[in-house]
Amino acid sequence: MSEVTVALDRDDMRRTLVRIAHEIVEKNPPASGALAIVGIHRRGAILAERIQALLSELTHTEVPLGSVDISFYRDDLATRPTAPVVLSTQLDFPLDGRTIVIVDDVLYTGRTVRSAIDVIFDYGRPARVQLATLIDRGHRELPIRPDYVGKNLPTAQDQRVNVHVDEIDGVDQVLIGPRGPQPNQSSVAA
Repeated sequence: MSEVTVALDRDDMRRTLVRIAHEIVEKNPPASGALAIVGIHRRGAILAERIQALLSELTHTEVPLGSVDISFYRDDLATRPTAPVVLSTQLDFPLDGRTIVIVDDVLYTGRTVRSAIDVIFDYGRPARVQLATLIDRGHRELPIRPDYVGKNLPTAQDQRVNVHVDEIDGVDQVLIGPRGPQPNQSSVAA
């Protein structure tokens, strides 16, 4: 496959995030008051901000928002060709007893989510952890399954899913293309 396909455009992404927010509210009634959203850096954190704004609007309460950097929690850290770009973890609210919804852009092997769970448990002991992902592309290596999925995109191993967000890339879209050198490695799920 040598061509790039647009899997989601700006409007598709907006509708998908609205649907995910509604599903989160249905599964976690606002009366419990123990919900928090935590995005995985980089693009998962941006998607988490958008979902958190939607949830706060839907529930008429300010849902806590955090972000995690998994750079030093990765199981392939020693084999990566370049040093990781380290961002900050922001978990400025108590985690104990809360329902934490981790937000990531693409779920692939499950290793990124496992790392995010490790980070979260280093900061506290939530009552439960849920997972929301914009794209589930399959090919799991770990027993991790999302609670909320924007779109299932079955892909081949030789393909790459690129999520672009306006805040970083100047456009909201999800692209499927061939695996190969990418201009910005942090925007891809491999």
